[in-house]
Amino acid sequence: MPDADDTPRSAPESAPPAGLPILALRSGIGGLLMGLANLVPGISGGTMLVAAGIYPRFIGAIAELSVLRFRWASIVTLVSVVVAAAVAIVLFAEPVKDLVVTQRWVMYSIFIGLTLGGVPLVWKMARPATPAVWIGAAAGLALMAVLAFVQPDGAAAGGRNHFLLFFAGIAGASAMILPGVSGAYLLLILGQYIPILASIERGKAAAMSGDWAAAAAELHTYIPVGLGVVIGVVGVSNLIKVLLARFPQPTLGVLLGLLVGAVLGLYPFQRPTEPAVGDVLRGSPVTLVETRADDHGGERLIAITQAGEVEIEDWPTEYFRPTPVQAVSALGLVAAGFGATVTIGLLGRGREENARNGGGA
Repeated sequence: MPDADDTPRSAPESAPPAGLPILALRSGIGGLLMGLANLVPGISGGTMLVAAGIYPRFIGAIAELSVLRFRWASIVTLVSVVVAAAVAIVLFAEPVKDLVVTQRWVMYSIFIGLTLGGVPLVWKMARPATPAVWIGAAAGLALMAVLAFVQPDGAAAGGRNHFLLFFAGIAGASAMILPGVSGAYLLLILGQYIPILASIERGKAAAMSGDWAAAAAELHTYIPVGLGVVIGVVGVSNLIKVLLARFPQPTLGVLLGLLVGAVLGLYPFQRPTEPAVGDVLRGSPVTLVETRADDHGGERLIAITQAGEVEIEDWPTEYFRPTPVQAVSALGLVAAGFGATVTIGLLGRGREENARNGGGA
């Protein structure tokens, strides 16, 4: 893969090289796609960067800047991706979170398809399937099985826990480094997916209304997640590069097992359980459940406890038996999600091959 510019590695850069506006545009598009992907369990942010044709540049930029090597191409790539991804997350966190809460079986069915759609991409990378690939795949599958079956009830709506938020930041950032792994899915099974999206929503609403005290209160979420993201991007990205370089087959096998096992924690037919007076939420008994108007002209249920209000996204979930229409619709959504991820992977592979042949900017 050629560098993003023609500057010799031994020569310091004194002025921006030509072609940076195009690189910034492509990186911005990739960052926008990655930000949207990081909101949706099942879609890999790394796969989105592959689709935009700037994945190798992004990884290279992280590696260079982490060792304090500053080049215009690396700086422009990283800044464009990060800014565009942040904008996408802030703008779309609320609608994605609301859909996961209110249409869980629909969204989870799509997530399953999107997740399984990454399997052909990783399988192609891992071939030929040596024993090391199968051993790694078994280990990854076992890990996901453990995560799926030990997560607490209502894990998708877990409360605020600074250690889990920090770990979630590491997991989410690490997952977007390599195509095929969904950071949002890892947040989902860690119970931090909806709390993080809800915190982003609250912080945005508070900032837009000028309530800076309420916005600052969300720093309890942003700081541990942000620290985890920095460690994940810088540390784990370099670790993954080393593992892929030295142990490619077992590493890709683990990735394959993670993808296949991911669906174990995404059984779609779940819904929030409406609490009754006397139920315990967040360690406090419910004293009242009432309906209130929301910001979009609709209604929302609020549970009142002695410790405060508890929104529907923090309620526990329960399994339910789907109707025949729901079951068939779920299969169709799985197929649609699978096709979307496979298509994006094929598009990204075509662009990467074009770049290797000298056609990339």
